[in-house]
Amino acid sequence: MSYLLGIDVGTSGTKALVIDSAQDGAVVGSATITYPLFTPKPLWAEQNPEDWWNATVASVKEAISQAGITGKDISGIGLSGQMHGAVFLDESDRVLRPSILWCDQRTAAECEWITQKVGLDRIIELTSNPVLTGFTAGKIIWLRNNEPELYAKVKKVLLPKDYIRLKLTGEYATEVSDASGTSLFNVKKRAWADEMLDAIDIPKEWMPRVYESPEITGRITDEASALTGLAPGTPVVGGGGDNAASAVGNGIVEPGLVFSSVGTSGVVFAYADKPVVDPKLRVHTFCHAVPDKWHVMGVVLSAGGSLRWYRDTFGDAEYAVARHTNRDPYEIIADEASAVPTGSE
Repeated sequence: MSYLLGIDVGTSGTKALVIDSAQDGAVVGSATITYPLFTPKPLWAEQNPEDWWNATVASVKEAISQAGITGKDISGIGLSGQMHGAVFLDESDRVLRPSILWCDQRTAAECEWITQKVGLDRIIELTSNPVLTGFTAGKIIWLRNNEPELYAKVKKVLLPKDYIRLKLTGEYATEVSDASGTSLFNVKKRAWADEMLDAIDIPKEWMPRVYESPEITGRITDEASALTGLAPGTPVVGGGGDNAASAVGNGIVEPGLVFSSVGTSGVVFAYADKPVVDPKLRVHTFCHAVPDKWHVMGVVLSAGGSLRWYRDTFGDAEYAVARHTNRDPYEIIADEASAVPTGSE
């Protein structure tokens, strides 16, 4: 078996990719299933974790079919995905509410409370980053402050791709690159920051076990096999947060290398041999998906997301033209924009 499967739980959709490792990683099958993002109130951004799972099942089956193989031909599975989101589970692993996403901004008061409670210097010492609204810790405190009846039922908190891991393997697990973006993780020690959890009264048992990205975290269960077509017992490795995983694929695994990516958000990412904390806290310091390595990352929350909003809100004409010309609406928007003089605002 020379085939590997990657599953990326993105903000706009989940993508499954089958590669042939015997042919230098040639892509032999891929599929993407999209789903909505909900903004029930200003500054809120949520998704239904079951949408991720349904998209995972559908995209995996399609990618395997497109590759012309069976699940038994897959020798290993890796996960990547959007970071920072909070999936709250009860004692039966039921999802208690829609996931609060990385781009959600409702937690400003909670982040300020955490910072005052612990102290900024201590937070930087423990986590190497300030507590930001996008990160996971504030979301947990927000639930405690605003939906206490649901908070009382919480038994586990998982990141988006790690919820898919649970559905595939039955294991509560994450890996260091994704855990770095929770404000609850000691980036230097590559372990949960117990003092941080204790200081803001979040039970450590809510946190999943942490692995390095290449380590096996679980294996496909019989139930997941029946739904996806993957073979029972197929290993699932830690994987990585979306940008850490992308960095490995782009070869950003040596000092001096940097990449920039524009998706829903925009990112500049640089490799580091050791933890490097910006004294002005302008960039994040996270664990890399490469074992015992780190990275620094600058982020703007809405890059392609702004363009998608524009397309969906004002792009009726472009959609109509796209349907008749078999083109993507984004191409038409870009063509129109290219004709506008520079500096016209």
